[in-house]
Amino acid sequence: MERIDVPTSRRCELVDVTAEVNGAARALGVADGGVLLHVPHTTAAITVNEGYDPDVAGDLLRRLERLAPHWEDTAGGRDRHGEGNSDSHLKAALVGTSTLLPMVDGELALGRWQRVFFCEFDGPRRRELWVTAV
Repeated sequence: MERIDVPTSRRCELVDVTAEVNGAARALGVADGGVLLHVPHTTAAITVNEGYDPDVAGDLLRRLERLAPHWEDTAGGRDRHGEGNSDSHLKAALVGTSTLLPMVDGELALGRWQRVFFCEFDGPRRRELWVTAV
């Protein structure tokens, strides 16, 4: 298994980790097969989406915020989780903490516009992404 260090700088952001995942897969010796990506955090996730237009990432974050708004205070019975980050847990559950990607000739087999994004929902923090050969 390879571990990728992912520092984040905002509470919610999508970090393009495509190059790092490719490097980790190569380090594992994966030429043809797959890599399993896993985020070992309860308030972060992993996804594959369009990386050409940066507005897509912003739109995704705005839509997730509408689905699971961040409430600074947990008083008034909104959320019972005392850390004030219940929205982050929900966003991570909606997006998912693992994904399996194919490798062909030593490269991630992604579509033309696709990139791999680490999804931070409770930053800024120093996070990890685990990559395992399949």
